[in-house]
Amino acid sequence: MSASLQNIVFPGLKDRVVIITGAGQGIGRVFAKSFAMAGARSVIAELNEKKAAAVSEEIMAAGGQALAVTTDVSDPASIEEMIEVVEDEYGRIDVLINNAGIFSTLEMRPFDQIPLEEWERVLRVNLTGPFLCARAVLPAMRRAKWGRIINVASGAVRLGRPNYLHYIATKAALAGMSLSMARELGSDGITVNAILPGATFTEIERKTVTPAQKERIIAMQCVPRAEVPEDLVGAVLFLASEASSFVTGQNINLDGGVTGS
Repeated sequence: MSASLQNIVFPGLKDRVVIITGAGQGIGRVFAKSFAMAGARSVIAELNEKKAAAVSEEIMAAGGQALAVTTDVSDPASIEEMIEVVEDEYGRIDVLINNAGIFSTLEMRPFDQIPLEEWERVLRVNLTGPFLCARAVLPAMRRAKWGRIINVASGAVRLGRPNYLHYIATKAALAGMSLSMARELGSDGITVNAILPGATFTEIERKTVTPAQKERIIAMQCVPRAEVPEDLVGAVLFLASEASSFVTGQNINLDGGVTGS
């Protein structure tokens, strides 16, 4: 059985303002709901306006606090507008989760067949986006002398998964960026960590994964079942809380034991 959100409770998150990019679906949606259940204020920074609104409404209907802000993480102006909306609404920013990324829509193919335009688009969203978002939240976090930046990388980096070179490259770079950023921001009371999920199955359709491939993925794990977004929640709540104040610059595998340290 996967973890139940109702059973994951982490102290110290009440009224924290948490920005989750790409929170209109999949892993980001579960993160937004989880933080709201922990008493935080979830900001759904999502390109798809309808999906962002739906997640916000879902959270508020359950008694939580949420704010939907249409955001394109590849556009600095859009990010700045989102930050302004959040600060006007809450007056603070405590946590940034860089979750938005391009993956499920990508076609598997050898790297020499990846169109340059697609390569650059994936880098722009998956890597430049987190850089831009982290830069944008810094003023608020530095004022507070407290902040948490959590980058969603991928366990596929450690496997050297073929035929997704642009995706793997961005996630590997994101893991490395987390350590470098952590060294720059530690004196400001800001921690930076990356999580490396395994193959996480959500409501988002994955045409590139057949039932047989799914079985092979599960067979690689120490925990013999499909990984779901709820399996990532405990670690993310920990990294966002006061409990992790001395944890920074880490790449944390959350893949059911597929990869080691």
